[in-house]
Amino acid sequence: MALYVDKHRPSSLDKLDYHASLTDQLRKMAASPDFPHLLVYGPSGAGKKTRIMAVLKEIYGQTVEKLKIDQRTFLTPSNKKIEINIVSSNYHMEITPSDVGSNDRLVIQELIKEVAQTQQVDSSAKRSFKVVILNEADTLSKDAQHALRRTMEKYMTNLRVILCTNSTSRIIGPIRSRCLLVRVAAPSTDEILQVMTKVAIKEGIHIPDAFGTKIAEMSGGNLRKALLMLETAKVKHYPFSNDHPIPLTDWENYIKETAKLIVAEQTPKRLQDIRGRLYELLCHCIAPEVILKTLMFDIIKLVDVGIVPEIVKMAADYEQSMRLGSKPIFHLEAFVAKFMALYKRFLFELMQ
Repeated sequence: MALYVDKHRPSSLDKLDYHASLTDQLRKMAASPDFPHLLVYGPSGAGKKTRIMAVLKEIYGQTVEKLKIDQRTFLTPSNKKIEINIVSSNYHMEITPSDVGSNDRLVIQELIKEVAQTQQVDSSAKRSFKVVILNEADTLSKDAQHALRRTMEKYMTNLRVILCTNSTSRIIGPIRSRCLLVRVAAPSTDEILQVMTKVAIKEGIHIPDAFGTKIAEMSGGNLRKALLMLETAKVKHYPFSNDHPIPLTDWENYIKETAKLIVAEQTPKRLQDIRGRLYELLCHCIAPEVILKTLMFDIIKLVDVGIVPEIVKMAADYEQSMRLGSKPIFHLEAFVAKFMALYKRFLFELMQ
């Protein structure tokens, strides 16, 4: 049984519910003979991937929805085998290079070259070029990005690249300059509520206004999260009431507990325990930026308002260093250690 977020995902530009001006721009772009490389960026749950697939459907028609999943094996120069999953149709290929870590340059070069050198299978296709979608493009190593830039130039006539990312800060200038930047902003609370109401009507359920608004606000502009929260609440208890509790995800509860442990005690032993909890979150594929942001918000709810600005500045500094670095655990642990030092000093001064 499909989740609401998949079951009710818009499949074409006409069915998109918000950012109407952006939809019009994408429609004109799809109709233009000079379709550019795209860099689509915005926060999680804003609808980047949905819009990318809707644009491809506008260009190629319904056939682009006939997907197959393959697993490809590559051999590194050191004779090490690496595997990556590829989702593809006759007209496009979708890959997540971060799945192969530091070997992303090899995968990028080989796969894109292979796609670019293959002629269009369907002679009735509107366009002669194929499309490669790169998910989590901001995780690409610098070597892979430079290799991608050269490949984009070489095969421009029969290849278009669409990069999908949360932020452009890690994308090198030469790639940004060769792409049209498309920003997909997070939907507003009202827009999320509107989408949830439409889904609820299709599912035959009723959402009280106050309850729906509470979910929309707690989702933080993440439509995917809002729909998952709605479905979880429906499974746990229905019908809804305005004071119905909103269930948090396991990882959110885990971070909330971690914040309480950090505030309760500031010792080397506690820091070591927190490191293990951070590793646990990373191992379950929670994005390090999300861990840092959620942890910061949970911590500032538990401490004196006087030190909140300093905590926010610390988190911003470590988020920036984490984007520039390669080992998120170092920056997450450094943030916790620095907060512990700050908070211990603050408590000591209070006692004087």
